This record gives sequence, structure tokens and C-alpha cells, in this order.
Amino acid sequence: MKYDILAPLVGESITEVSILKWNKQHGQAVKSGDQILEIESDKATVEIVAEHDGVLNILKQAGDRVNVKSVIGFIDSEGTATATGGSPSASAGTPPPAPPAPTAKAAPAPVGNVDNLSPAVRKAVVENNVNPAQVKGTGKDGRLTKGDVFAFLAAGGAAQMNAQTPKPLDKAGDRRVPMPMIRQRIAERLVYAQHTAAILTTFNEVDMKPVMDIRAQHKDAFEKKYGVKLSFMSFFTRACTLALKQIPAVNAFIDGKEIVYHDYCDVGVAVGTERGLVVPVLRGADKLTFEGIEKAIGEVALKARNGKLSIADMSGGTFTISNGGTYGSLLSTPILNPPQSGILGMHKIMDRAVVINGKVEVRPMMYLALSYDHRIIDGKEAVTFLVTLKDLLENPVKLGLDFA
Repeated sequence: MKYDILAPLVGESITEVSILKWNKQHGQAVKSGDQILEIESDKATVEIVAEHDGVLNILKQAGDRVNVKSVIGFIDSEGTATATGGSPSASAGTPPPAPPAPTAKAAPAPVGNVDNLSPAVRKAVVENNVNPAQVKGTGKDGRLTKGDVFAFLAAGGAAQMNAQTPKPLDKAGDRRVPMPMIRQRIAERLVYAQHTAAILTTFNEVDMKPVMDIRAQHKDAFEKKYGVKLSFMSFFTRACTLALKQIPAVNAFIDGKEIVYHDYCDVGVAVGTERGLVVPVLRGADKLTFEGIEKAIGEVALKARNGKLSIADMSGGTFTISNGGTYGSLLSTPILNPPQSGILGMHKIMDRAVVINGKVEVRPMMYLALSYDHRIIDGKEAVTFLVTLKDLLENPVKLGLDFA
């Protein structure tokens, strides 16, 4: 009997997934419970296991994009194995169909009637070669806004137009590879954030010596007692939750003509992986102890690096912390994670000469950057948030050191 292997439904809003890799070969015998392939959506990687014993037949290859619930292979319970174990390859088993012969690319479609558009919208439409008839307007009486055009581009309209545009000729040494779905999603969200929010960044610096002294004093006992290391991230997470309570606009977002405030802090922690940047969320971070924060960060970071994060792990954050200092960044302007209105950038700790009580001293200093949506957060609030953060970190007893 043949049992179909279907592309899984991994989220309500996701209609297409990509086959990341097959872990078994075409024609290889598999048993129920064996991990046979990995599926990638634009948010997470999902492992698929065999539900029956039999011989694996692969219909769609690694790298193929398929609709959810479509058949990508089957298991033949009465089949005879023709392949043994070993390193599976994308070309194992039935070879993928030959690519279609190249055809001439169509010229870009005309942008359509722009007479009734405002000057700003007309400029966005013409410069990006967008047909206004394809874009849904959210303005008064259904009129197009500049944000509508950029949202259309970020949601895939750009991909449709690029498909109509002749590609440049490759030169010797050029190499093309499929763009992973998660990287496509990152690109879309970043472009969307840039075009739909009024992003500004403000800076401050913090003397890390008080935190470093407390960490050095307690880190061994902390690890022995709780089984996790005491890192700087728990200090920053706790400080951010306290600052967010004082400046609630940084923990809010705009939804149409309304502002949505959160009376809780679900803090996203940006984690760099081989496949791109992901932002798992620490639920109820404002209620967690230092131990709870460290354990939660450790769990989501491990899942991120192993590609095990679920959609739920990365959904619903209210604020994000990004630590570029891990890679040696001295200063940066982080980009918002929509629909959030604030993101904190941590940076490399550097010894610098600073004036303390009228004397020049060498202190371990870190630059802090807060990127924020100026539509909802005023400059005064953004600066006050960073000043509050600085005060808490330079006086860590205010953080409520529940491990000391």
C-alpha cells in the first residue's frame, strides 16, 4: 500500500513551504518514526517523520517550493528497497526534471493610471514600477497611500515585478543559489519596516563596571545553584522590562488609527544562526527571575541554532534586544521588528577613558542604541528610556538582584 507524504500545514497564514533536505534516500527502507526530511517555511524549520514502514519514494527534491498539503513523496509498504543508508543527496533517487528552456523575459508592465494619486504616492508608484490597480488602498475612500505601495512591495509585489525584468548576464565566477525562505522573509520584513515606520535611532553609553563586578562576584555560585551561566543578557533583559514599564510607548505599537499598549513584556532576543537572524520571544520576561531569564534564553538560543524554533516561539514579541557586540560591533542602528516600536542594540564593551568625579579613569564602556518608531515615540521618551536603562545598569541593585 502507498502512503502519501504531504507538505505540512505549519501556520494559518503560510500557504507554501520549501523542502530543506531529505534525510533518507529515494528507494531506501524506512521505519515508522524515522526522520525523513526537513521542511522550511518563512518562519521556522519543521521535521517530518515517517508514519509507516516501507520504501521511500521522493517526488519533490531539496530546494523545491511546494504548496502545503501537496504530495511530495510516498512510502510503499510493499516496495523493495533499492538504496542503502548513507549520506542522502538532493539528487538521490528520481532525478529532478530538467529545467525549462530559457525564454525571453517580458518587459515590465506599465504602471497604469497615476493621475488620481497624490504626488508622494505617484512618485513611489512610478519609481518602483507598480501598477496601482494591483494595490489595495487603506486611505480614505480606499485611496492609495505611500505605505500601501511599500507594503505591497514588501509582501511579494517586488518579486512579481522582478520576475518580469530581464536578469543581468552572469559573468565567470558568478554563482546563483536559491534564496532560503527564511532569508526572503527577513528581507521582506526589513524593507517593510523601513518603509512603514518613521525609524530614528538615539544613543547613549553605559559604564559596565558595576554589572561586571556583580557578575564576577556571583557567577560561580549562580551556575552551581541554577545550572546556567549568569550572562549580561539577563541584566539587560531585566533592565529593559523595568524601563518599558516607565516608558510604555516603547512597549506599544500602532494599529491603524489606534495605539495598542501592552501591560506585559514579551521580549524578543535576536539570535544569529547559519540560516539568518531569528528572534525568539521570552514570554512574560517582566515576571521572570534572573534564573528564569537565563534558562529561557538558553532554551530558545539552542532551539534557534538547531533549527527547532516553532512559529509560536517567534510570534507576539513586544520589544526586541539585539546584541551586535557578540560579533564585535562597536555601534549600529538596529532595524525595528514589525509591528514593534522599539529595539535595543547592545554593543562591544571597550575600555575607554572617561571622567569620573573630576578624574580621568579607564572604564569598560558600552554604546547603547535605541531605534524607535517616531510616529508613536517622541524623542524625549526615547532618550528617557536609554537614560533609565543606563541608570539601572550602573546601579544594578535597582534591578532587584534575586540571586544575590
